Amino acid sequence: MRKKKTAGRIIGTMICIAFALIFLYPTIVTLADSFMSQTEIMAHYGNVFKDDNNSEWWNYSSDKKDTTYKNDKVQIILRPARVTFSQYFTVLFKSPEYLFKFWNSVKLVVPILVFQILVALGASYSFARFRGRVKELAFFLYIILMLMPYQVTLVPNFMVAKWMGTLNTYWSIILPGVFSPFSVFILTKFMRRIPRAYVEAAEMDGASEWNIFSKIYVPLCKGTIVSVAILVFIDYWNMVEQPLIMLSDTDKYPLSVFLNQINKGEVGLAFAVASIYMIPCILIFLYCEEYLVEGITYSGGLKG
Repeated sequence: MRKKKTAGRIIGTMICIAFALIFLYPTIVTLADSFMSQTEIMAHYGNVFKDDNNSEWWNYSSDKKDTTYKNDKVQIILRPARVTFSQYFTVLFKSPEYLFKFWNSVKLVVPILVFQILVALGASYSFARFRGRVKELAFFLYIILMLMPYQVTLVPNFMVAKWMGTLNTYWSIILPGVFSPFSVFILTKFMRRIPRAYVEAAEMDGASEWNIFSKIYVPLCKGTIVSVAILVFIDYWNMVEQPLIMLSDTDKYPLSVFLNQINKGEVGLAFAVASIYMIPCILIFLYCEEYLVEGITYSGGLKG
């Protein structure tokens, strides 16, 4: 039996490792190829960038055809022949548009993240502490809205933004994001798991509602709050539909939309831009991984 269990664990581990490598493969390719020169990129991937007539090879440095470096088949390379930082230098020091788009993403994501968590904490506390038919109906509507894809509510959001006069401003994206039902649903489900005995003990000591909220519910929800913050950040850091619909001024586009534009032209810089774009998400995930797991498993001293 031990041998069978050991063999099963080994097989399961190998399967998990295989799936992990499959999912990480595009990220590894992006990071590795970001250190390639433009010439080497065209040598291995030039076949991808043929024109519509399949008669010319695209060359971002000139209008002439590049007939020196090209392969009939696309070759995915994980090891650059010559490591170069020229693309990173170009992006960070010679492309101010990239920094502007990065700042646009920050101006959109940070307010949404902060105020969505604050709104969700207040709403979730209300749903968890005070029960009633009206509030249960309201919470049910929250669930329905959460299950609906954003594309379904995009047209109503556009009409409301037009009526409010916020089109082509960041408010048309920030306001719907702040009142997103996702955080409310997750935090409410966790707060309802908090034992009633904690609240009763605080009430016997004369604690006010604010003290119960700030000294019992919020500390116990720390892991879940961080988990929700990570998911919200990744969701809105990668948003594309909202800026394309709500913003008509391309100068206000976030970095997520800019990535699509740079892929159409300076392909040599696309790998470097994509690598830098992934850094905030990777760092946040690595730093807050423990809280993320804790929030998902509803741990932190509570048993569901």
